[in-house]
Amino acid sequence: MAVTESLRGDTSEPAGARAVHEGILRRQSARESAARTYARALPIVPVRARGLTIEGADGRRYLDCLSGAGTLALGHNHPVVLEAIRKVLDSGAPLHVLDLATPVKDAFITELFHTLPPGLADHARVQFCGPAGTDAVEAAFKLVRAATGRTGILAFSGAYHGMTAGALEASGGAYDVRVARLPYPQDYRCPFGVGGERGAELAARWTESVLDDPKSGVPRPAGMILEPVQGEGGVIPAPDVWMQRMRQITADRSIPLIADEVQTGVGRTGAFWAVEHSGVTPDVMVLSKAIGGSLPLAVIVYRDDLDAWQPGAHAGTFRGNQLAMAAGMATLAYVRENRLAERAAELGSRMLNQLRRLAEDFACIGDVRGRGLMIGIEVVEPGNDARRGEGRLATLAGVEQAGDEQALDHLAAHDGNGGVPHQAEGGAAADRGRAAGGRGGAVGLDPAGHARGTSVGFAGTGRSTGVAAAQGPDGRPRPAAPDLAAAIQQECLRRGLIIEIGGRHSSVVRLLPPLTISDEQAAAVLDRLADAVDAVSRAHNGHDRTHQPDPRRRRHDDRAEWAG
Repeated sequence: MAVTESLRGDTSEPAGARAVHEGILRRQSARESAARTYARALPIVPVRARGLTIEGADGRRYLDCLSGAGTLALGHNHPVVLEAIRKVLDSGAPLHVLDLATPVKDAFITELFHTLPPGLADHARVQFCGPAGTDAVEAAFKLVRAATGRTGILAFSGAYHGMTAGALEASGGAYDVRVARLPYPQDYRCPFGVGGERGAELAARWTESVLDDPKSGVPRPAGMILEPVQGEGGVIPAPDVWMQRMRQITADRSIPLIADEVQTGVGRTGAFWAVEHSGVTPDVMVLSKAIGGSLPLAVIVYRDDLDAWQPGAHAGTFRGNQLAMAAGMATLAYVRENRLAERAAELGSRMLNQLRRLAEDFACIGDVRGRGLMIGIEVVEPGNDARRGEGRLATLAGVEQAGDEQALDHLAAHDGNGGVPHQAEGGAAADRGRAAGGRGGAVGLDPAGHARGTSVGFAGTGRSTGVAAAQGPDGRPRPAAPDLAAAIQQECLRRGLIIEIGGRHSSVVRLLPPLTISDEQAAAVLDRLADAVDAVSRAHNGHDRTHQPDPRRRRHDDRAEWAG
Protein backbone atom coordinates (compact mmCIF):
# COMPACT_ATOMS: atom_id res chain seq x y z
CA MET A 1 0.00 0.00 0.00
CA ALA A 2 1.52 3.32 -1.03
CA VAL A 3 2.18 5.94 1.57
CA THR A 4 2.11 8.88 -0.76
CA GLU A 5 2.29 9.80 -4.39
CA SER A 6 5.76 9.50 -5.84
CA LEU A 7 7.55 12.79 -6.33
CA ARG A 8 7.96 11.77 -9.97
CA GLY A 9 4.20 11.86 -10.38
CA ASP A 10 3.35 8.16 -10.71
CA THR A 11 0.93 6.45 -8.34
CA SER A 12 0.63 2.88 -7.14
CA GLU A 13 -2.85 2.89 -5.60
CA PRO A 14 -5.61 1.08 -7.52
CA ALA A 15 -7.53 3.18 -10.01
CA GLY A 16 -10.84 2.19 -8.42
CA ALA A 17 -9.83 3.46 -4.99
CA ARG A 18 -8.63 6.70 -6.54
CA ALA A 19 -11.98 7.14 -8.30
CA VAL A 20 -13.89 6.66 -5.03
CA HIS A 21 -11.62 9.18 -3.34
CA GLU A 22 -12.08 11.80 -6.06
CA GLY A 23 -15.84 11.23 -6.23
CA ILE A 24 -16.30 11.87 -2.52
CA LEU A 25 -14.22 15.05 -2.72
CA ARG A 26 -16.23 16.29 -5.70
CA ARG A 27 -19.51 15.74 -3.88
CA GLN A 28 -18.17 17.46 -0.79
CA SER A 29 -17.19 20.50 -2.84
CA ALA A 30 -20.60 20.59 -4.53
CA ARG A 31 -22.74 20.11 -1.41
CA GLU A 32 -20.92 21.49 1.64
CA SER A 33 -20.64 25.07 2.79
CA ALA A 34 -18.02 27.44 1.46
CA ALA A 35 -17.01 27.89 5.11
CA ARG A 36 -15.24 24.52 5.18
CA THR A 37 -11.55 24.93 6.03
CA TYR A 38 -9.36 21.89 6.64
CA ALA A 39 -10.87 20.06 3.66
CA ARG A 40 -9.47 22.68 1.30
CA ALA A 41 -5.83 22.32 2.34
CA LEU A 42 -6.07 18.59 3.12
CA PRO A 43 -7.95 16.87 0.26
CA ILE A 44 -7.98 13.44 1.88
CA VAL A 45 -10.85 11.06 2.65
CA PRO A 46 -10.02 9.17 5.86
CA VAL A 47 -11.51 5.68 6.08
CA ARG A 48 -9.42 4.05 8.80
CA ALA A 49 -7.23 5.39 11.59
CA ARG A 50 -5.30 4.19 14.59
CA GLY A 51 -2.94 6.11 16.83
CA LEU A 52 -0.92 8.54 14.71
CA THR A 53 -1.83 6.90 11.41
CA ILE A 54 -4.68 7.71 8.98
CA GLU A 55 -5.52 5.74 5.85
CA GLY A 56 -7.40 7.45 3.04
CA ALA A 57 -9.99 6.07 0.64
CA ASP A 58 -7.32 6.11 -2.07
CA GLY A 59 -5.10 3.77 -0.04
CA ARG A 60 -2.53 6.34 1.03
CA ARG A 61 -1.42 6.52 4.63
CA TYR A 62 -0.41 9.55 6.67
CA LEU A 63 1.10 10.52 10.00
CA ASP A 64 -1.47 12.81 11.59
CA CYS A 65 0.05 15.75 13.48
CA LEU A 66 -3.23 17.68 13.41
CA SER A 67 -5.00 15.28 15.79
CA GLY A 68 -8.40 16.88 15.34
CA ALA A 69 -6.87 20.29 16.20
CA GLY A 70 -5.61 18.79 19.46
CA THR A 71 -8.72 16.77 20.28
CA LEU A 72 -7.06 13.35 20.06
CA ALA A 73 -4.78 13.22 23.11
CA LEU A 74 -4.41 9.45 22.70
CA GLY A 75 -4.54 9.44 18.91
CA HIS A 76 -7.18 7.77 16.77
CA ASN A 77 -9.23 4.88 18.20
CA HIS A 78 -7.14 4.20 21.27
CA PRO A 79 -8.10 0.85 22.86
CA VAL A 80 -9.05 2.36 26.23
CA VAL A 81 -11.36 4.86 24.52
CA LEU A 82 -13.02 2.22 22.35
CA GLU A 83 -13.49 -0.06 25.34
CA ALA A 84 -15.13 2.72 27.36
CA ILE A 85 -17.54 3.48 24.52
CA ARG A 86 -18.39 -0.20 23.96
CA LYS A 87 -19.05 -0.65 27.66
CA VAL A 88 -21.71 2.06 27.64
CA LEU A 89 -23.28 0.79 24.41
CA ASP A 90 -23.41 -2.79 25.66
CA SER A 91 -24.85 -1.79 29.04
CA GLY A 92 -28.14 -0.52 27.66
CA ALA A 93 -27.61 2.84 29.41
CA PRO A 94 -29.39 5.86 27.90
CA LEU A 95 -27.25 7.88 25.52
CA HIS A 96 -29.11 11.17 25.92
CA VAL A 97 -30.21 12.41 29.34
CA LEU A 98 -29.94 16.24 29.23
CA ASP A 99 -28.44 17.18 32.61
CA LEU A 100 -29.72 14.23 34.66
CA ALA A 101 -27.29 12.39 36.91
CA THR A 102 -25.89 9.07 35.65
CA PRO A 103 -23.12 6.73 36.80
CA VAL A 104 -21.12 7.62 33.68
CA LYS A 105 -21.41 11.34 34.39
CA ASP A 106 -20.53 10.86 38.04
CA ALA A 107 -17.37 8.91 37.11
CA PHE A 108 -16.35 11.58 34.59
CA ILE A 109 -16.73 14.42 37.10
CA THR A 110 -14.81 12.48 39.75
CA GLU A 111 -11.88 11.89 37.40
CA LEU A 112 -11.97 15.48 36.12
CA PHE A 113 -11.86 16.92 39.63
CA HIS A 114 -9.00 14.55 40.45
CA THR A 115 -6.88 16.27 37.77
CA LEU A 116 -7.70 19.91 38.58
CA PRO A 117 -5.17 22.32 40.12
CA PRO A 118 -5.39 21.85 43.91
CA GLY A 119 -6.54 25.39 44.59
CA LEU A 120 -9.57 24.88 42.38
CA ALA A 121 -10.40 21.21 42.91
CA ASP A 122 -11.40 21.68 46.54
CA HIS A 123 -13.95 24.41 45.79
CA ALA A 124 -15.12 23.66 42.26
CA ARG A 125 -18.40 23.47 40.42
CA VAL A 126 -18.80 22.16 36.88
CA GLN A 127 -21.25 23.25 34.20
CA PHE A 128 -21.83 21.03 31.17
CA CYS A 129 -22.27 23.17 28.07
CA GLY A 130 -23.03 22.58 24.42
CA PRO A 131 -20.63 20.21 22.67
CA ALA A 132 -18.08 22.80 21.45
CA GLY A 133 -15.48 24.87 23.25
CA THR A 134 -16.97 28.09 21.95
CA ASP A 135 -20.18 27.41 23.89
CA ALA A 136 -18.14 26.89 27.05
CA VAL A 137 -16.51 30.28 26.45
CA GLU A 138 -19.97 31.85 26.17
CA ALA A 139 -20.97 30.12 29.41
CA ALA A 140 -17.88 31.47 31.17
CA PHE A 141 -18.73 35.02 30.09
CA LYS A 142 -22.33 34.66 31.27
CA LEU A 143 -21.13 33.22 34.57
CA VAL A 144 -18.73 36.03 35.48
CA ARG A 145 -21.21 38.67 34.36
CA ALA A 146 -23.88 37.16 36.60
CA ALA A 147 -21.45 36.83 39.51
CA THR A 148 -19.97 40.35 39.32
CA GLY A 149 -22.85 42.40 37.94
CA ARG A 150 -20.41 43.86 35.40
CA THR A 151 -20.42 43.35 31.63
CA GLY A 152 -17.01 44.04 30.08
CA ILE A 153 -14.41 41.41 29.24
CA LEU A 154 -10.63 41.76 28.99
CA ALA A 155 -8.96 39.70 26.26
CA PHE A 156 -5.65 39.68 24.43
CA SER A 157 -4.37 40.39 20.94
CA GLY A 158 -3.89 37.21 18.94
CA ALA A 159 -6.44 35.28 21.00
CA TYR A 160 -8.81 32.65 19.64
CA HIS A 161 -11.77 31.59 21.77
CA GLY A 162 -14.27 30.21 19.27
CA MET A 163 -16.69 31.09 16.48
CA THR A 164 -19.89 32.16 18.25
CA ALA A 165 -20.60 35.88 18.64
CA GLY A 166 -19.35 36.39 22.18
CA ALA A 167 -16.28 34.19 21.70
CA LEU A 168 -15.39 36.02 18.49
CA GLU A 169 -15.60 39.37 20.26
CA ALA A 170 -12.85 38.18 22.61
CA SER A 171 -10.71 36.79 19.78
CA GLY A 172 -7.93 38.56 17.94
CA GLY A 173 -9.81 38.89 14.65
CA ALA A 174 -12.81 40.78 16.09
CA TYR A 175 -14.19 43.74 14.14
CA ASP A 176 -17.20 44.85 16.18
CA VAL A 177 -15.18 45.28 19.36
CA ARG A 178 -17.00 45.32 22.68
CA VAL A 179 -14.08 43.74 24.52
CA ALA A 180 -11.00 45.58 25.79
CA ARG A 181 -7.90 44.28 24.04
CA LEU A 182 -4.56 43.95 25.84
CA PRO A 183 -1.06 43.07 24.54
CA TYR A 184 -0.02 39.42 24.78
CA PRO A 185 3.74 39.03 25.36
CA GLN A 186 5.89 37.33 22.78
CA ASP A 187 9.53 37.38 21.81
CA TYR A 188 9.68 37.18 18.04
CA ARG A 189 7.11 39.89 17.23
CA CYS A 190 6.97 41.68 20.56
CA PRO A 191 4.43 44.54 20.43
CA PHE A 192 6.95 46.70 22.30
CA GLY A 193 9.92 45.69 20.16
CA VAL A 194 11.98 44.25 23.03
CA GLY A 195 10.76 40.72 23.84
CA GLY A 196 11.94 38.60 26.75
CA GLU A 197 11.35 39.51 30.37
CA ARG A 198 11.26 43.23 29.56
CA GLY A 199 8.52 42.74 26.98
CA ALA A 200 6.46 40.66 29.41
CA GLU A 201 6.87 43.30 32.10
CA LEU A 202 5.74 46.08 29.75
CA ALA A 203 2.68 44.03 28.77
CA ALA A 204 1.80 43.59 32.46
CA ARG A 205 2.26 47.31 33.16
CA TRP A 206 0.01 48.17 30.22
CA THR A 207 -2.70 45.96 31.73
CA GLU A 208 -2.36 47.64 35.13
CA SER A 209 -2.52 51.07 33.53
CA VAL A 210 -5.69 50.26 31.58
CA LEU A 211 -7.41 49.01 34.73
CA ASP A 212 -6.26 51.74 37.08
CA ASP A 213 -6.49 54.80 34.83
CA PRO A 214 -9.97 56.34 35.28
CA LYS A 215 -9.66 57.86 31.80
CA SER A 216 -8.58 54.67 30.00
CA GLY A 217 -12.09 54.17 28.70
CA VAL A 218 -12.22 50.65 30.16
CA PRO A 219 -14.51 50.27 33.18
CA ARG A 220 -13.84 47.45 35.63
CA PRO A 221 -14.67 44.29 33.69
CA ALA A 222 -16.59 41.17 34.59
CA GLY A 223 -13.58 38.99 33.81
CA MET A 224 -10.30 38.47 31.98
CA ILE A 225 -9.87 35.55 29.56
CA LEU A 226 -6.48 34.29 28.38
CA GLU A 227 -4.83 31.27 26.80
CA PRO A 228 -1.74 29.93 28.60
CA VAL A 229 -0.44 29.16 25.10
CA GLN A 230 -2.01 30.98 22.18
CA GLY A 231 -2.66 28.21 19.67
CA GLU A 232 -4.42 29.66 16.65
CA GLY A 233 -2.56 32.91 17.37
CA GLY A 234 0.69 31.24 16.39
CA VAL A 235 1.71 28.84 19.21
CA ILE A 236 2.89 31.53 21.61
CA PRO A 237 3.49 30.35 25.20
CA ALA A 238 2.81 32.94 27.87
CA PRO A 239 5.80 33.51 30.19
CA ASP A 240 5.19 32.05 33.62
CA VAL A 241 6.02 35.34 35.35
CA TRP A 242 3.49 37.15 33.18
CA MET A 243 0.83 34.58 34.00
CA GLN A 244 1.55 35.14 37.69
CA ARG A 245 1.24 38.89 37.20
CA MET A 246 -2.12 38.51 35.48
CA ARG A 247 -3.33 36.39 38.38
CA GLN A 248 -2.16 39.00 40.90
CA ILE A 249 -3.58 41.92 38.92
CA THR A 250 -7.01 40.33 38.60
CA ALA A 251 -7.12 39.06 42.19
CA ASP A 252 -6.22 42.48 43.59
CA ARG A 253 -9.10 44.05 41.64
CA SER A 254 -11.70 41.30 42.19
CA ILE A 255 -11.76 40.39 38.49
CA PRO A 256 -12.37 36.69 37.78
CA LEU A 257 -9.58 35.13 35.71
CA ILE A 258 -10.75 32.73 32.98
CA ALA A 259 -8.20 30.28 31.57
CA ASP A 260 -9.10 28.93 28.13
CA GLU A 261 -7.60 25.42 28.22
CA VAL A 262 -9.64 24.08 25.29
CA GLN A 263 -6.52 23.16 23.31
CA THR A 264 -3.79 23.28 25.96
CA GLY A 265 -5.43 20.91 28.45
CA VAL A 266 -5.02 17.20 29.23
CA GLY A 267 -1.23 17.04 29.07
CA ARG A 268 -0.72 18.77 25.74
CA THR A 269 1.85 21.33 26.99
CA GLY A 270 3.77 19.08 29.36
CA ALA A 271 1.55 19.63 32.40
CA PHE A 272 -1.95 18.25 32.81
CA TRP A 273 -3.29 21.82 32.61
CA ALA A 274 -1.10 24.54 31.11
CA VAL A 275 -1.76 26.93 34.01
CA GLU A 276 0.17 24.54 36.24
CA HIS A 277 3.47 25.58 34.65
CA SER A 278 3.14 28.97 36.34
CA GLY A 279 1.43 27.75 39.49
CA VAL A 280 -1.58 29.93 38.71
CA THR A 281 -5.06 28.89 39.86
CA PRO A 282 -7.71 30.57 37.72
CA ASP A 283 -11.25 31.28 38.86
CA VAL A 284 -12.76 29.64 35.76
CA MET A 285 -11.37 27.02 33.39
CA VAL A 286 -12.85 26.47 29.92
CA LEU A 287 -12.37 22.87 28.79
CA SER A 288 -13.19 20.96 25.62
CA LYS A 289 -11.45 18.99 22.83
CA ALA A 290 -9.38 16.26 24.57
CA ILE A 291 -11.67 16.01 27.61
CA GLY A 292 -14.22 14.20 25.41
CA GLY A 293 -11.75 11.52 24.35
CA SER A 294 -12.40 12.35 20.64
CA LEU A 295 -16.16 12.94 21.07
CA PRO A 296 -17.96 16.31 21.49
CA LEU A 297 -17.87 17.59 25.08
CA ALA A 298 -17.34 20.99 26.69
CA VAL A 299 -17.49 22.17 30.30
CA ILE A 300 -16.51 25.05 32.50
CA VAL A 301 -15.08 24.45 35.97
CA TYR A 302 -15.20 27.37 38.38
CA ARG A 303 -14.98 28.46 42.00
CA ASP A 304 -18.16 27.67 43.87
CA ASP A 305 -18.56 31.25 45.11
CA LEU A 306 -19.13 32.35 41.50
CA ASP A 307 -22.13 30.05 41.13
CA ALA A 308 -24.70 32.85 40.95
CA TRP A 309 -26.76 31.39 38.11
CA GLN A 310 -30.46 30.77 38.27
CA PRO A 311 -31.76 27.36 37.08
CA GLY A 312 -31.68 27.21 33.29
CA ALA A 313 -29.43 30.26 32.97
CA HIS A 314 -27.20 28.26 30.64
CA ALA A 315 -28.34 25.04 29.01
CA GLY A 316 -27.86 22.90 25.92
CA THR A 317 -29.68 19.92 24.50
CA PHE A 318 -26.54 17.81 24.06
CA ARG A 319 -24.83 18.61 27.35
CA GLY A 320 -25.50 15.07 28.57
CA ASN A 321 -23.44 13.17 25.99
CA GLN A 322 -22.85 9.86 27.77
CA LEU A 323 -20.48 8.38 25.19
CA ALA A 324 -18.29 11.48 25.31
CA MET A 325 -18.21 11.37 29.11
CA ALA A 326 -17.18 7.72 29.07
CA ALA A 327 -14.49 8.33 26.46
CA GLY A 328 -13.37 11.45 28.30
CA MET A 329 -13.09 9.71 31.65
CA ALA A 330 -10.98 6.95 30.07
CA THR A 331 -8.72 9.52 28.40
CA LEU A 332 -8.23 11.64 31.53
CA ALA A 333 -7.40 8.57 33.60
CA TYR A 334 -5.00 7.14 31.01
CA VAL A 335 -3.09 10.41 30.64
CA ARG A 336 -2.84 10.79 34.42
CA GLU A 337 -1.94 7.21 35.27
CA ASN A 338 0.66 6.87 32.51
CA ARG A 339 2.23 10.29 33.11
CA LEU A 340 1.77 11.34 29.50
CA ALA A 341 2.06 15.02 30.41
CA GLU A 342 5.62 14.41 31.60
CA ARG A 343 6.28 12.45 28.42
CA ALA A 344 4.99 15.38 26.34
CA ALA A 345 7.32 17.78 28.16
CA GLU A 346 10.37 15.61 27.59
CA LEU A 347 9.72 14.67 23.96
CA GLY A 348 8.47 18.14 23.08
CA SER A 349 11.66 19.72 24.39
CA ARG A 350 13.78 17.43 22.22
CA MET A 351 11.65 18.11 19.15
CA LEU A 352 11.87 21.87 19.70
CA ASN A 353 15.63 21.70 20.03
CA GLN A 354 15.93 19.72 16.82
CA LEU A 355 13.65 22.09 14.94
CA ARG A 356 15.88 24.96 16.06
CA ARG A 357 18.79 23.12 14.51
CA LEU A 358 16.75 22.91 11.32
CA ALA A 359 16.11 26.67 11.51
CA GLU A 360 19.84 27.29 11.36
CA ASP A 361 19.84 25.90 7.81
CA PHE A 362 16.78 27.62 6.38
CA ALA A 363 16.28 31.38 6.38
CA CYS A 364 12.58 30.87 5.72
CA ILE A 365 12.20 29.64 9.32
CA GLY A 366 11.94 32.77 11.42
CA ASP A 367 11.12 31.29 14.81
CA VAL A 368 10.57 27.95 16.53
CA ARG A 369 8.50 27.91 19.71
CA GLY A 370 6.04 25.94 21.74
CA ARG A 371 5.50 23.98 24.91
CA GLY A 372 5.29 20.22 25.24
CA LEU A 373 3.68 18.72 22.13
CA MET A 374 2.19 22.04 21.04
CA ILE A 375 4.81 23.24 18.56
CA GLY A 376 4.96 26.10 16.05
CA ILE A 377 7.41 27.07 13.29
CA GLU A 378 6.95 30.58 11.92
CA VAL A 379 7.70 30.84 8.22
CA VAL A 380 9.05 34.16 6.92
CA GLU A 381 10.31 35.67 3.69
CA PRO A 382 13.91 34.45 3.50
CA GLY A 383 15.50 37.63 2.16
CA ASN A 384 18.79 37.42 0.29
CA ASP A 385 20.54 34.70 2.34
CA ALA A 386 18.30 31.82 1.39
CA ARG A 387 20.44 29.30 3.26
CA ARG A 388 22.11 29.36 6.63
CA GLY A 389 24.85 26.81 6.30
CA GLU A 390 25.22 23.39 4.89
CA GLY A 391 26.00 21.09 7.80
CA ARG A 392 22.54 20.15 9.00
CA LEU A 393 20.81 20.74 5.68
CA ALA A 394 21.87 17.39 4.30
CA THR A 395 21.51 15.80 7.72
CA LEU A 396 17.83 16.66 7.60
CA ALA A 397 17.31 16.01 3.91
CA GLY A 398 14.11 14.12 3.31
CA VAL A 399 13.02 10.56 3.50
CA GLU A 400 13.94 8.72 0.32
CA GLN A 401 10.61 8.03 -1.29
CA ALA A 402 11.35 4.40 -2.03
CA GLY A 403 11.38 3.73 1.70
CA ASP A 404 8.19 5.54 2.64
CA GLU A 405 5.77 2.62 2.43
CA GLN A 406 7.94 0.34 4.54
CA ALA A 407 8.51 3.11 7.08
CA LEU A 408 4.80 3.87 7.56
CA ASP A 409 3.95 0.17 7.86
CA HIS A 410 6.58 -0.15 10.58
CA LEU A 411 5.32 2.94 12.39
CA ALA A 412 1.73 1.73 12.31
CA ALA A 413 2.79 -1.61 13.73
CA HIS A 414 4.63 0.13 16.59
CA ASP A 415 2.16 2.92 17.10
CA GLY A 416 2.23 2.97 20.89
CA ASN A 417 -1.55 2.84 20.74
CA GLY A 418 -1.90 -0.09 23.08
CA GLY A 419 0.51 1.19 25.66
CA VAL A 420 2.67 4.07 26.82
CA PRO A 421 5.05 5.41 24.15
CA HIS A 422 8.68 4.63 24.75
CA GLN A 423 11.95 6.33 24.06
CA ALA A 424 14.21 4.84 21.43
CA GLU A 425 17.22 3.03 22.78
CA GLY A 426 20.64 2.41 21.36
CA GLY A 427 21.57 -0.57 19.21
CA ALA A 428 18.70 -2.33 17.47
CA ALA A 429 16.12 0.15 18.72
CA ALA A 430 18.12 3.00 17.27
CA ASP A 431 18.33 1.15 13.97
CA ARG A 432 14.54 0.79 14.00
CA GLY A 433 14.21 4.54 14.56
CA ARG A 434 16.43 5.21 11.56
CA ALA A 435 14.44 2.79 9.44
CA ALA A 436 11.16 4.47 10.38
CA GLY A 437 11.91 7.72 8.65
CA GLY A 438 15.59 7.26 8.12
CA ARG A 439 17.59 9.26 10.63
CA GLY A 440 16.87 8.60 14.28
CA GLY A 441 20.16 10.20 15.33
CA ALA A 442 19.77 13.11 12.95
CA VAL A 443 16.49 14.30 14.41
CA GLY A 444 17.92 14.79 17.88
CA LEU A 445 16.00 12.01 19.64
CA ASP A 446 19.03 11.10 21.69
CA PRO A 447 18.67 7.54 23.03
CA ALA A 448 19.91 8.73 26.41
CA GLY A 449 17.20 11.36 26.50
CA HIS A 450 19.58 14.31 26.12
CA ALA A 451 18.29 17.21 24.06
CA ARG A 452 20.65 18.65 21.49
CA GLY A 453 20.59 22.15 20.06
CA THR A 454 19.76 25.49 21.58
CA SER A 455 18.30 26.03 25.00
CA VAL A 456 14.58 25.97 25.69
CA GLY A 457 14.43 29.72 26.12
CA PHE A 458 12.76 32.33 28.31
CA ALA A 459 11.21 31.14 31.56
CA GLY A 460 11.28 27.53 30.41
CA THR A 461 8.37 28.07 28.05
CA GLY A 462 10.04 26.89 24.87
CA ARG A 463 9.92 30.36 23.40
CA SER A 464 12.71 30.81 20.92
CA THR A 465 15.57 33.11 21.80
CA GLY A 466 15.69 34.09 18.14
CA VAL A 467 18.09 33.57 15.25
CA ALA A 468 19.97 36.54 13.90
CA ALA A 469 19.44 35.49 10.29
CA ALA A 470 15.67 35.65 10.81
CA GLN A 471 15.88 39.41 11.24
CA GLY A 472 15.70 41.92 8.45
CA PRO A 473 18.30 44.65 7.82
CA ASP A 474 16.46 46.95 10.24
CA GLY A 475 16.72 44.38 13.04
CA ARG A 476 13.02 43.53 12.93
CA PRO A 477 11.55 40.11 12.16
CA ARG A 478 11.18 39.41 8.49
CA PRO A 479 7.69 39.54 6.96
CA ALA A 480 5.48 36.53 7.45
CA ALA A 481 5.27 34.20 4.45
CA PRO A 482 1.83 32.54 4.34
CA ASP A 483 2.38 31.27 0.79
CA LEU A 484 5.55 29.47 1.80
CA ALA A 485 3.82 28.02 4.86
CA ALA A 486 0.99 26.72 2.67
CA ALA A 487 3.54 25.24 0.27
CA ILE A 488 5.27 23.45 3.17
CA GLN A 489 1.91 22.04 4.26
CA GLN A 490 1.31 20.65 0.77
CA GLU A 491 4.80 19.19 0.52
CA CYS A 492 4.26 17.54 3.90
CA LEU A 493 1.01 16.04 2.64
CA ARG A 494 2.78 14.62 -0.40
CA ARG A 495 5.22 12.95 1.98
CA GLY A 496 2.54 11.43 4.16
CA LEU A 497 2.44 14.02 6.95
CA ILE A 498 -0.62 16.03 8.03
CA ILE A 499 0.11 19.37 9.70
CA GLU A 500 -1.86 22.53 10.42
CA ILE A 501 -1.19 26.14 9.43
CA GLY A 502 -2.12 28.91 11.87
CA GLY A 503 -0.87 32.16 13.32
CA ARG A 504 -1.80 35.77 12.83
CA HIS A 505 -0.76 35.74 9.16
CA SER A 506 -1.41 32.03 8.50
CA SER A 507 2.35 31.54 8.41
CA VAL A 508 2.96 29.23 11.37
CA VAL A 509 3.39 25.50 10.76
CA ARG A 510 1.79 23.73 13.72
CA LEU A 511 2.48 20.27 15.13
CA LEU A 512 -0.11 18.76 17.49
CA PRO A 513 0.74 15.04 17.59
CA PRO A 514 -1.03 12.71 20.03
CA LEU A 515 0.62 12.29 23.42
CA THR A 516 1.15 8.60 22.58
CA ILE A 517 3.59 9.37 19.77
CA SER A 518 6.73 7.22 20.01
CA ASP A 519 10.31 8.34 19.45
CA GLU A 520 10.37 6.50 16.13
CA GLN A 521 7.27 8.31 14.97
CA ALA A 522 8.61 11.67 16.14
CA ALA A 523 11.75 11.02 14.12
CA ALA A 524 9.67 10.27 11.03
CA VAL A 525 7.57 13.41 11.54
CA LEU A 526 10.65 15.64 11.77
CA ASP A 527 12.26 13.98 8.77
CA ARG A 528 9.23 14.52 6.57
CA LEU A 529 8.85 18.10 7.75
CA ALA A 530 12.53 18.82 7.11
CA ASP A 531 12.27 17.33 3.64
CA ALA A 532 9.21 19.48 2.89
CA VAL A 533 10.96 22.66 4.07
CA ASP A 534 13.97 21.74 1.94
CA ALA A 535 11.80 21.23 -1.16
CA VAL A 536 9.96 24.52 -0.71
CA SER A 537 13.16 26.41 0.01
CA ARG A 538 14.80 25.04 -3.13
CA ALA A 539 11.79 25.86 -5.28
CA HIS A 540 11.51 29.36 -3.84
CA ASN A 541 15.17 30.20 -4.30
CA GLY A 542 15.97 28.19 -7.42
CA HIS A 543 18.77 26.21 -5.79
CA ASP A 544 20.30 23.34 -7.66
CA ARG A 545 20.40 20.12 -5.61
CA THR A 546 23.83 19.26 -7.10
CA HIS A 547 25.31 22.19 -5.18
CA GLN A 548 24.38 20.67 -1.82
CA PRO A 549 26.31 18.10 0.26
CA ASP A 550 25.46 14.46 -0.31
CA PRO A 551 22.59 13.56 2.09
CA ARG A 552 23.66 9.92 2.19
CA ARG A 553 27.10 10.86 3.42
CA ARG A 554 25.62 13.06 6.13
CA ARG A 555 23.26 10.27 7.24
CA HIS A 556 26.27 7.95 7.55
CA ASP A 557 27.99 10.51 9.74
CA ASP A 558 24.85 10.92 11.85
CA ARG A 559 24.57 7.18 12.41
CA ALA A 560 28.15 7.16 13.66
CA GLU A 561 27.26 9.98 16.04
CA TRP A 562 24.19 8.02 17.26
CA ALA A 563 26.25 4.90 17.84
CA GLY A 564 28.87 6.52 19.80
